[in-house]
Amino acid sequence: MTLCEVRCLGRVPYAEAWELQKQLAAQRAAGEIPDTLLLLEHPHTYTFGRKGQAENLLLDEAALAARGIEVHWVDRGGDVTYHGPGQLVGYPIMQLGTPANVTSPRIPQADYVGYVRRLEAMLIRACARFGVIAGQMAGLTGVWVQPPSARLAPSKIAAIGVKVDARGISQHGFALNVAPDMDHWNGIIGCGLKEHASISLAELLDPAPAMEAVMDEVMRQFGAVFEREMALCQPARSRQI
Repeated sequence: MTLCEVRCLGRVPYAEAWELQKQLAAQRAAGEIPDTLLLLEHPHTYTFGRKGQAENLLLDEAALAARGIEVHWVDRGGDVTYHGPGQLVGYPIMQLGTPANVTSPRIPQADYVGYVRRLEAMLIRACARFGVIAGQMAGLTGVWVQPPSARLAPSKIAAIGVKVDARGISQHGFALNVAPDMDHWNGIIGCGLKEHASISLAELLDPAPAMEAVMDEVMRQFGAVFEREMALCQPARSRQI
């Protein structure tokens, strides 16, 4: 079974994590490291993807500064989302396709849509282990749950936005709402979807699961869905999941 190393990084500023992804993607393309999954949290941050619309940010610069929220425009798919403490972010750095021929403008051939669907399936399985029924929605990316009130539209519990570079290496990834301060979604129109709110495990479960327990389950389900042997990298030892 193919190895995937897991690095649990704690809370990392967004720009620092983005730079780390680029460095690891270059190392993965060169065969210097195996597939790698970064698990971390970010300080308060709004990020816009390649389809981002500035009007979906509802706060001005003064309000952003007062709340300590950074804004980044990045090269993942999708529109605007929130990252912050209490949200589990995962960045898989994986070889998904054969690198493009230097004489060809084509990107590596791989099932990129299937990759996103597998990320969704992995998160759905992880949520189920905590008793939360989640699923996919036709035409929309991410993981969705039905709020306690059946009259409300399905809410997003996990967002997904990815990039696959010309070498066939994945970057960016997923963000699962464990127990973040959900008020921060009031500053954006999340993913540009006015009719759908965001929701967290903490709003559905009492008590909310610990972040470490969610991380362990995500690692386990990631290994199962992507058929990887997950090795947790620690300073002094590695633990198999």
